[in-house]
Amino acid sequence: MVAPRYGEIATFMRTPYAATAEGVDIALIGVPYDGGTTNRAGARHGPREIRNMSSLMRSIHHVSRCNPYELCRVADLGDVRFTRIFEDAAVVEEIAAFYRDVHRHRAFPLTAGGDHSITYPIFKAIAADERLGMVHVDAHTDTWDEFQGSKFTHGAPFRRAVEDGLLDPKRTIQIGIRGAQNTSEGWDFSLDQGMRVVFMEEFDDMGVDATIEEARRVVGDGPMYISFDVDGLDPVYAPGTGTPEIGGITTIDAQKLLRGLRGLDLRGGDVVEVAPPFDQTGNTALVGATIMYEILCLLAEARAAHGHS
Repeated sequence: MVAPRYGEIATFMRTPYAATAEGVDIALIGVPYDGGTTNRAGARHGPREIRNMSSLMRSIHHVSRCNPYELCRVADLGDVRFTRIFEDAAVVEEIAAFYRDVHRHRAFPLTAGGDHSITYPIFKAIAADERLGMVHVDAHTDTWDEFQGSKFTHGAPFRRAVEDGLLDPKRTIQIGIRGAQNTSEGWDFSLDQGMRVVFMEEFDDMGVDATIEEARRVVGDGPMYISFDVDGLDPVYAPGTGTPEIGGITTIDAQKLLRGLRGLDLRGGDVVEVAPPFDQTGNTALVGATIMYEILCLLAEARAAHGHS
């Protein structure tokens, strides 16, 4: 990290590249897949651009003073490799197989997507032994069922995860939900299953501190996961995404929200739906990299505090 940030081959946060998760505490992984998008594609390019922008990240967090690289062995494991990328069911299994190997080595995954469909196969790998709670930042609940005959779209990962007993809906909070829909199916499923759904208007009324308190209450002391869709942010901050919805969260509120989750039993996280072709400035990828760094600090502290090494 002392080399010029514009040099060398890009890795997440300028960490070492590792061929396997052996000896790694936190595995940074790219999933360049957007075959689950229902609107604008482009998130397949997210991992590469997030890697590029993550060279701007440094070591020590200015608020928590956390240095994740002193707490844990962090490495970039590269991208999930696909052999049947046009078959959505096969993609689910290829992603799950990659993460099962990471989980077998007891590494905690932190992922750059890719569209939000990738979170379901990640859960298939890391939540097979015990259900996870979740803090989910998004404009959409992603609990719809089928779209055009597919059950594996980016609008369905958390419905599938609940159905498979991987995600505990009663320890799940969804924050920033908004935007008109053609059906209330997703909202209804989340609420009927017992998820705490914080629509954007409630978030705005509650404020960040009260939302943090509510999130901590919902997820409790059990193992949990953070899934951050950049369309949870207002598109003035993250225009490069497939399904933008105006009236979203600001970047500083998102950072405050994440920082308020320190001390939870975090087992993994992801940042998804960065679609660089829709943002020529690169700012959305920078936002994605910075949010990923925020989660990395939380994950490193959790790994060290809970003794999962």
